[in-house]
Amino acid sequence: MSDGETMRSTAAGTAPEQAPGAPALPGEALGIAAGYAFAGPALDLGALLWDGTCLPDAQIRVPLPMLNRHGLVAGATGTGKTKTLQLIAEQLSAQGVPVFLADVKGDVSGISAPGEPGTKAQERAREVGQEWTPAGCPAEFYALGGLGHGIPVRATVTSFGPVLLSKVLQLNRTQEQSLGLIFHYADQKGLELVDLKDLRAVVAFLTSDEGKQELKGIGGLSTATAGVILRSLTAFEAQGMSPFFGEPEFDTSELTRRAPDGRGVVSVLELPAVQDRPQLFSTFLMWMLADLFHDLPEVGDADRPKLVFFFDEAHLLFSDASKAFLEAITQTVRLIRSKGVGVFFVTQTPKDVPADVLAQLGNRVQHALRAFTPDDRKALKATVQTFPDSPYDLEEVLMGLGTGEAVVTVLSERGAPTPVAVTRLRAPRSLMGPVEADALDRAVRESPLYGRYAQAVDRESAYEKLTAARDAGASAPPPPASGPKAGPEAGPGRSGGGGRPKEEASMVEQVVGSGLFTSLARSMGTQIGREITRSLFGTARKRR
Repeated sequence: MSDGETMRSTAAGTAPEQAPGAPALPGEALGIAAGYAFAGPALDLGALLWDGTCLPDAQIRVPLPMLNRHGLVAGATGTGKTKTLQLIAEQLSAQGVPVFLADVKGDVSGISAPGEPGTKAQERAREVGQEWTPAGCPAEFYALGGLGHGIPVRATVTSFGPVLLSKVLQLNRTQEQSLGLIFHYADQKGLELVDLKDLRAVVAFLTSDEGKQELKGIGGLSTATAGVILRSLTAFEAQGMSPFFGEPEFDTSELTRRAPDGRGVVSVLELPAVQDRPQLFSTFLMWMLADLFHDLPEVGDADRPKLVFFFDEAHLLFSDASKAFLEAITQTVRLIRSKGVGVFFVTQTPKDVPADVLAQLGNRVQHALRAFTPDDRKALKATVQTFPDSPYDLEEVLMGLGTGEAVVTVLSERGAPTPVAVTRLRAPRSLMGPVEADALDRAVRESPLYGRYAQAVDRESAYEKLTAARDAGASAPPPPASGPKAGPEAGPGRSGGGGRPKEEASMVEQVVGSGLFTSLARSMGTQIGREITRSLFGTARKRR
């Protein structure tokens, strides 16, 4: 039997075929295996474990069309989650499905290279009935802001939006709402927020003597709150965050590409250089997902996903998140399925994921959990309660799983949960470890995307416009008086010391009052409840 063809049946739910001469499966194990005998295309996860024995004739699989129903890969550190991602990603690529992976530790780049034959891989393949042959995947490597090995990924501040930016700035709810008003003001005035200095310039203007009238006009924004936002921005820049924002902005449609041979491209975001900034990279991942949701067309239930997006270290995304942020995540996950995108959250325990999000994750691969403390014990019990009823003692099983073993339940081709299956997972066919740095850099430089994104561009935007306005105001001579300088005979609108006509537009109106663009926030309002326009996170598209 070839890899990927160990289990085939004429209809979903029928009994699995067994190799000639193989011992009959135990009754309960046969029932579990029948739940994974799908008729259509599927990914092979591994072989059923029953009563301590690996049963290679009972293959555990996940239907390809069901991978846009989202999923969870969980387990304690060192239990094999990364290899599970690699196993699923390389099979998706082979089926023509593009994949996005976040490489936090720097050990996923090996997916681009064939694996190295060895005793462990061969032994695992024999145990699970896998015909193992080494194979790499077509891959692109990216790096946030160009920090690390990869094609630079940047976002404009306007596109990133106030909700996501509030999370990385660690603003409270009131400050988040105030930042939203500042973004709305910039939208209305045609002030493009390309990078952080643009936003800082707008906030600084609104807190200046000249900008106070403008501040009053946008409603509900106090000078004190604006000052807090300005200080947060300044501190954020001082931490070296500027490279992540700017142009050229990354076009997330690059993540949906296929190679010339039809295989899906695996996009790997290399994060080791920024792993000490978890709030930033986890929120950037959410920007990418929100941007995909914003841009992709509806496709309904397709025969395969357009993209599967693996969200590693998912607990960082939900930690200290505002209510608006969590609501937006929930809505994005709920709706992006119809765009053909599957999202897999990768974390340690299901309790790391909010209940409203967890309820939408139809496919589950749960690696081992540890129960060293009372909190660990609670997490273990809570994890067991998220699984369907099964003949296994899942508390005992989850504490006893070895590396590369997991408890699995997925959605069948009919959309119903499959029986819980303790599974010994297959070995990835690609390299289980990082590729050499020189090879990685060479792959980046040779990419057709490198020339498009490598060099940052700093064009005229809010900072330049406001700077020009300030300089023009400082150097402009006072207008000539048309009458006496003082007294009741002075011309209309003049003060005793001279000044400018009331009907003359203010400096800000002259400089930024033109060039209004139709922002999504303005066309549908700025409330979070209407945000499927400036996106669910207030993100927006201006230019590529």
